Amino acid sequence: MMHQVLLAADEFLTPKVLADALEEALPGTPSRTIATDWPETPFHDYAGVHEAHGNEDQLIAALQGCDVCFSHTWPISEKVLSACPGLAMVTICRGGPVNVDIDAATRHGVVVSFTPGRNAVATAEHTVGMIMDAARQICHRDREIRRGQWPSDAYRYDRVGIEISGSTAGVVGYGAVGSRVARILAAMGARVLVFDPWAKPETLPEGVVFVDSLEKVVTSSHILTLHARANADNRHLIDRAAIAAMPEGAILVNCARGQLVDYGAVVEALDSGHLFAAAFDCFDAEPLPADAPIRACENVTMTPHLGGASRQAAERAARIGAADIAAFLGGGAPLHCANPEVLSHATNER
Repeated sequence: MMHQVLLAADEFLTPKVLADALEEALPGTPSRTIATDWPETPFHDYAGVHEAHGNEDQLIAALQGCDVCFSHTWPISEKVLSACPGLAMVTICRGGPVNVDIDAATRHGVVVSFTPGRNAVATAEHTVGMIMDAARQICHRDREIRRGQWPSDAYRYDRVGIEISGSTAGVVGYGAVGSRVARILAAMGARVLVFDPWAKPETLPEGVVFVDSLEKVVTSSHILTLHARANADNRHLIDRAAIAAMPEGAILVNCARGQLVDYGAVVEALDSGHLFAAAFDCFDAEPLPADAPIRACENVTMTPHLGGASRQAAERAARIGAADIAAFLGGGAPLHCANPEVLSHATNER
């Protein structure tokens, strides 16, 4: 049977990135391409899917005659799945297939795969950069100089930052990103405390210690960095009480998910001086509203949720996804399947 793959691309997972990965994994496989202008235009939520971008009708038209959709951000909704009975597999080049209606895909017998860990290196490196910036106030000083200032008083003891070496760094979440951050900080000389009730590592790098409660990490850390996945139970995991329990002059960094932090409490702690500095790549509302109070805080560094954005991350996601497509079309099981209950039936049908 001759298969055809739709390369449903955007401006990060570009047509070329997807095509190159597919050609490497399945040379000569026919494909066609559709693309959006994401990230120029932000994500939307559709019925049953989140953080998606693209027109459902346009996607439906492009999928006719294709049995695989190789995508990143397009909405794989009930509407799309119902209109494409020939679709056998959807591969999403993201850490989780949030833009796929998994229940609908399962009902329609469509296998869904995704690409966990695709941007772990990029996010970990971005996090460490944010920590270093917050600790030494690099962007803050840069902004002052650009305004025509020469902040000599920034050398005062009460204004200078801290060194990572010798500091206690708390890491909440020890997955693909958090474990990398922990290793890097330990290599820089920090004493690293990790809290993650689900992680059970057999070995830990020198300088990394697991603790059994979030409270122990929060109350001990000069630097606190978050790497937990968002779920129904951890909204405002770092709330006003947790921030108050952090050591005076501590640094808070969040390059995970905006819901983990009470940003109103952060503003208060920055204004009072209880927090020396903070750095955030994600927020509870994105894009960040123009009137968000945290925009007025001088001692905070912010980036627009691009911690995982690197060329290697895009290429790695495409390679992981293409390998899963090759496995599935070859009669096997994709390594990263979101609905494995569909696999046995789908394998029999091929």
